[in-house]
Amino acid sequence: MKKLLNTLFVTSEDAYITLDGENVVVNRDKQEIARFPLHTLSGILCFSYAGASPALMGYCAHQKMLLSFCSPRGRFLARVVGETSGNVLLRRTQYRVADDPAQSVRIARLMIFGKLYNTRQYVERVCRDHSLRVNLPQLKEASRRLKELLPTVCTATDIDSLRGWEGVGANAYFDVLDEMILNRKDVFSFTARNRRPPRDPVNALLSFAYSLLANDCASALEAVGLDAFVGFMHQDRPGRRSLAADLMEELRPCMADRFVLSCINNRMFDKSDFQTADSGAVQLTDAARKTFLKNWQERKTDTITHPFLGEKVQWGMVPYVQALLLARYLRGDIDEYPPFLWK
Repeated sequence: MKKLLNTLFVTSEDAYITLDGENVVVNRDKQEIARFPLHTLSGILCFSYAGASPALMGYCAHQKMLLSFCSPRGRFLARVVGETSGNVLLRRTQYRVADDPAQSVRIARLMIFGKLYNTRQYVERVCRDHSLRVNLPQLKEASRRLKELLPTVCTATDIDSLRGWEGVGANAYFDVLDEMILNRKDVFSFTARNRRPPRDPVNALLSFAYSLLANDCASALEAVGLDAFVGFMHQDRPGRRSLAADLMEELRPCMADRFVLSCINNRMFDKSDFQTADSGAVQLTDAARKTFLKNWQERKTDTITHPFLGEKVQWGMVPYVQALLLARYLRGDIDEYPPFLWK
C-alpha cells in the first residue's frame, strides 16, 4: 500500500478493501492490516484480485471519488462511476486542450523534454558505469547533442517543430545504441530502429517492451479518468491510444530501453530465443516471451524515489503517478505538468 497525491495505491494482489464508517479498511486473510480516513483521499487505485466490497464501491460512486481496478500486472479492468462523475469534466477539459494547439504543445514539450533528458541520463550512466568497454567519445558526443536540444524543446511553439526536434534527439540516441550493447554482438547488433515488423533481435525486444509500456500507460490514464485515445502530440487516429503514446515518451529510456539493454547485457536471451517469419519479421519465441514478461514484472517492483514527489514508489507505479499529475494539471490543481526526470 502507498498513499501518493491523496490517492491510495493498493498493490497487494490478495488485499480486499472494505468500508467501515468513514474509513477504507485494507484486509488480508480476513485480518485488518491498515485503514485510512476517506475524507483524506481523492481516489483509490486497486491492483488486487480480491477487489472491494459493494459498500465501498457504492460510497465512492456516491461521493464521486475515483475507484479504479487494475490487474496485479497493471492492466486496467474497470472504474466505479456514479450517477454523475467528475471524470466528465476532466475529459471535457482534456478534449478542449487537445483541440488547442497552444495548450497542447505546452504539455507535449514537457513530455519530450523528459524523454530527451532521460535519454541523456541513460547515455551518461553507461559512460560512467562502462567507460572501459564503450566508445566514450562517441557516447559523450551524443550526450552533448541531447543536452543542446533541451532548451530548444522548451521553447517549441508548435507540434510540428517539436516532432522535428524529438526526431533529432532520437537519431542522436539510436546512433549510439549499438555502443551500449556489451555482449553477444554477433546476435545483438543494432544499426537502425525498424518496426512493423522488427527485423532483428534488438528491435524485436524494443518493440515488445514499448508495447508493454504503452499498455501500462493506457491503463494508468484510464484509471485516473483520462481518455487514452486523445493525445496532445500524437494525432487522433482510430485505434491508436494517442495520449498513452504521449505519456510513454518520457518513460521509454528509463523503463523500456534500459530494461532491454539490461536483458541483453546480462545474457538473458540468445539467438535461439528468436524466430524469423517468411516476411522477415523477427519475434520472440513463446518461451522467451514468458521470460521477458516475468522479468518485466519483477523489474516493476523495484523501488525508486520519485523525482517530483520525493517519495519512494515502485517502478510499476510511475505511469500511474504521472497520469495523476497530468490529471491534476488539467484540473488546474498545479501550474505545470511535471515530467518524470530520471536521476
